[in-house]
Amino acid sequence: MTDIQKICRPTLLLDKDRCLANIKSMHKKAINNNIELRPHFKTHQSHEVGRWFRDFGINKIATSSLYMAEYFANDGWDDITVAFPTNILEIKTINTLAAKIKLNLLIQSISTLEFLKKELRYPINGFIKIDMGYNRTGIQAEDFKTLDSLILGMKNSNNINFVGFLGHSGHSYNAKGIDEIKEVHHEALDKMNTVYNQYIKEYPNISISLGDTPTCSLMNSFGCATEIRPGNFVFYDLVQEQIGSCRTEQIAVALACPIVAIHSERNEVIIFGGGIHFSKDVYLNEQYGNCYGIVVNDKGNSWSEPIDNVYLSKISQEHGVIKGSDVFIKECKIGKILKILPVHSCMTADLMKCMVTTGAKRIEMMRYRN
Repeated sequence: MTDIQKICRPTLLLDKDRCLANIKSMHKKAINNNIELRPHFKTHQSHEVGRWFRDFGINKIATSSLYMAEYFANDGWDDITVAFPTNILEIKTINTLAAKIKLNLLIQSISTLEFLKKELRYPINGFIKIDMGYNRTGIQAEDFKTLDSLILGMKNSNNINFVGFLGHSGHSYNAKGIDEIKEVHHEALDKMNTVYNQYIKEYPNISISLGDTPTCSLMNSFGCATEIRPGNFVFYDLVQEQIGSCRTEQIAVALACPIVAIHSERNEVIIFGGGIHFSKDVYLNEQYGNCYGIVVNDKGNSWSEPIDNVYLSKISQEHGVIKGSDVFIKECKIGKILKILPVHSCMTADLMKCMVTTGAKRIEMMRYRN
């Protein structure tokens, strides 16, 4: 059990039971759809949590950077997709990884392809990134001229094996409810069906990789997809709860922060916990307006439902302002620890760099170095 009395500064708490339940549920969905679950590890960034996935028989993962791929390769993961446009300036890292694991890279430009053809020393698998409607990056599904050029270029390479198409419907995070998530999902399936139908005869073993937490959590059919790559689902957060991807009781992380000042005249308490701990991601709560986190009831080694009318209303670098009811304010005292659900668990975890489980185990996370 986590000893809350020993917490003296912002501490990210992880409810292992909730986390394992989230993994189990997504793994079961993949099995039921006869597709692979290739979880994106950018959310937890931890060897320890990664090993929990192994316990379910999962052996393929995605990362958001080559550095992260290195981190997990060092813990024995040997089939890794870097779900980010290939950074040619990291060719040394690419070759180091390709020498020891099955490395899958995103290739979406001829210039990147030509560079890799010249500089690769070991084989890699090449995915072509398709724009799912997010309009961040990727190639349009109907742009067969560009797709044909990329595929032909890979075929004519000694070290690049074309394996299929990859997409990410990041705009699902902006959905306002299940109906909009369905629209995003069906749009993605339509786009992937376009490329799938165009190339399946020539490439019968083509891979179609989709993945985002809202659609993977709520949808039960994935069309031509051969794998899904959700990431945030391992922890979930308030944004996911707001759009309907999860229930509050599925959120597996909370930030524990001490109260450092009380201003009862304005129904506010100040916590040690700000933008460098939570991030400054905010969402619009119908009841509170701008919200940076929700305070939950302490439950010893975990937490329970949110406390009515108590939320993180403002943050600066180290300060957080908790707005609360009269009853809540009267129960507060300097030094009391509050547990707060984050708006965006990926960003909060990345900033905190370590977690403490509700079983009192400290879990270190990946740390960047130059």
